[in-house]
Amino acid sequence: MTAPFLRFRIGCPSSASALPSPEDPVPVPAVDTAETAENAEPKPVEAPLSDHEADLIRASLSVVEPLAGEMTVYFYAILFARHPAVRPMFPPGMDAQRGRLLRALLRIVDLVDDPESLVRFCGHLGRDHRKFGTLAAHFPAVGECLLASLARYAGPAWTEDIAAAWTKAYGAVAQVMIGAAEEDEAVRPAVWPATIVHQVPRGHGIAEITVRPHLPYEYAAGQYVSVETPWWPKQWRYYSAANAPREDGTLTFHVRAVSGGSVSDALVHRATVGDVIRLGAPMGDMVLDAAVHRELLLVAGGTGLAPIRALVEEVARRGGRHQVDLFLGARTGAELYGVDDMLRMAQRHHWLTIRGAVSHEYIPGIRGSLPQVLAEYGPWYQHDVFLSGPVEMVVSAGETLTRGGTLPERIHHDPFETPVLFTR
Repeated sequence: MTAPFLRFRIGCPSSASALPSPEDPVPVPAVDTAETAENAEPKPVEAPLSDHEADLIRASLSVVEPLAGEMTVYFYAILFARHPAVRPMFPPGMDAQRGRLLRALLRIVDLVDDPESLVRFCGHLGRDHRKFGTLAAHFPAVGECLLASLARYAGPAWTEDIAAAWTKAYGAVAQVMIGAAEEDEAVRPAVWPATIVHQVPRGHGIAEITVRPHLPYEYAAGQYVSVETPWWPKQWRYYSAANAPREDGTLTFHVRAVSGGSVSDALVHRATVGDVIRLGAPMGDMVLDAAVHRELLLVAGGTGLAPIRALVEEVARRGGRHQVDLFLGARTGAELYGVDDMLRMAQRHHWLTIRGAVSHEYIPGIRGSLPQVLAEYGPWYQHDVFLSGPVEMVVSAGETLTRGGTLPERIHHDPFETPVLFTR
């Protein structure tokens, strides 16, 4: 079946397409991007797809999902073959990238029925992709190869109607990403050089690393930041700032060196004071302004303490107008890092209560996994909840809280892995 090629109303130059193009391409629907900046109040946005088109996309994606690994290999192969100028944007090794494209697509498909969230998510993607050097001219090339890959691996299930729905969806996503990137470019850089000014080992492969950006860096407590080291260019990893904004502009990250983690290993074991790294734009909606309740439940496992600590600092900065219950969890007492620091904060702030729990060691205090402990100390249905830590803990804790009556929209956490649509 033929696949309609993209016709952008934003004036993107299109590259030659290997996909057959009908005489009347499906136009990209207009999506208002005027209010997609980080701190702007979003306007109501119409859904870019009809219910039928959304169903077509979901059905086709379910067909290709079991072949996701092969499809992403094919996608990058034809992208680099047809448009070799984009290859230098990627790191030499592509293993880490495979699968991220599909996760980004899955997230977008999940949001097709929630246009405001879709615009917000794609706006984040557009701003974040500036650090890769992504330009408006790259979007038609990527769209061409994406549709070609989907058509190849959907096989007989690929129809003209499905092709039209995917073209329309990709066009809307691209338009929002480009608009957000252009607005962002007018007010701030794509990357911030930052000098490491302090490094403290915390044991178990964890280090606290403090950096001072060379240019003003505005972010909100609870947000996360992409980091590139000089030893692994074009490889970016995401870390949450462990502090609310400071007067001196510094940020502290909690980094755990993981097996095979080139960036984390370099930051923990190789970086020293004076080294310069690069930061991308701040991302994430797990911020204090997302809360509607006065009562807050903060839950941190492992290095998930970083954004939780920043949120506690932000409550203090605002005068302690919230009551905060904080639960820290780890497998053993030795791995329960940062608890002394948090206890000192609790001594200074009457509104902060802290409990620590371990799941794999018999020691005085609370024993059990964080989801188990939350169920024991609940209910928490009158709280806004902020979760941070290992994926399994966040998922299980969210399910426990929901069963206990907490509304899903009052449970806040970062995405488990920040999707990257094109490059990483």
